[in-house]
Amino acid sequence: EENGHQNKRLKGDADEEDAEDQNKKSPKRKIVLLMAYSGKGYHGMQRNVGSSQFKTIEDDLVSALVQSGCIPENHGEDMKKMSFQRCARTDKGVSAAGQIVSLKVRLIDDILEKINNHLPSHIRILGLKRVTGGFNSKNKCDARTYSYMLPTFAFAHKDHDVQEELYRLDRETLERVNKLLACYKGTHNFHNFTSQKGPRDPSAKRYIMEMYCGEPFVRENMEFAVIKVKGQSFMMHQIRKMIGLVIAIVKGYAAESIMERSWGEEKVDVPKAPGLGLVLEKVHFEKYNRRFGNDGLHEPLEWTEEEEKIAVFKEQYIYPTIINTEREEKSMANWLNTLPIHDFNSSAVEIQTNNKNSKKSCDLEGSDGCGDDSD
Repeated sequence: EENGHQNKRLKGDADEEDAEDQNKKSPKRKIVLLMAYSGKGYHGMQRNVGSSQFKTIEDDLVSALVQSGCIPENHGEDMKKMSFQRCARTDKGVSAAGQIVSLKVRLIDDILEKINNHLPSHIRILGLKRVTGGFNSKNKCDARTYSYMLPTFAFAHKDHDVQEELYRLDRETLERVNKLLACYKGTHNFHNFTSQKGPRDPSAKRYIMEMYCGEPFVRENMEFAVIKVKGQSFMMHQIRKMIGLVIAIVKGYAAESIMERSWGEEKVDVPKAPGLGLVLEKVHFEKYNRRFGNDGLHEPLEWTEEEEKIAVFKEQYIYPTIINTEREEKSMANWLNTLPIHDFNSSAVEIQTNNKNSKKSCDLEGSDGCGDDSD
């Protein structure tokens, strides 16, 4: 399989035995696949072999790879045999417009068409590139960009009676949201933004390159906005908690000073926004591209030619799913109702000591405590 025999074109009427013989002669090569998918109804990206009750995106992908003849069946059962690696493990319900997986496959004819023929329409392979033999999509990734689409009524102050469909985000509130999101830039200790990591765990320190909320827009009579965040890497639930905390502050449940406090050693109760609006937008391979992108053998891992296909997929499958699910299941509206349950001062010893009798008023205090992000 590795001796580079030329892959002869299969005839349209070739039977399965001929196809199998041909597959044995097809060279196995290391490639990356550009994937887009709507994550609703899936328990995340990563496959749980032996656990059929929790369906994942990789379950459908591996099945399509086997059925199309790209990999032998035993590679589907043991993914290490095809050196499979995903760039990012997206959580339950999270979608992707630019996920990258690396693996060894047989380079059969019309490979993308054949894989897609065995995938549901809400999972598409949009591109393929050859990469170096030792390439690992997770380790070679410099940064990841996520977006989070949310209805703007999430930012309405808790003391205002808001009709969700009529709410429109004003300029002053959007500026405050962006001021708070910008506080995350730089390196911080995000142990309070994930589970099972202590304050002194070095892996809890993460570097955020940019984070901002774009201009609002109306879909299906409801106003939405998209938050973009680019970072080297993210821990489980980190982005949803980063957004959840900003929402809690803007709505008036927590003081701005809680942000700086959350990066300290004490435990802070940080709310986790719903997974529905989160989308893996793009993964970045800047170092790899500089080294191998123009070596004459490999292409840079950039997808400018696929951008239109990505945009069409988002409009067809990702955005409608977020909008319709929000309207039907009210995931953001229901989550907002849980914010009063959180005790944002429960672990702030100095505030407890000084304000035992005025806890509620402290919650509404608006001090600016973003800290210095120069590192």
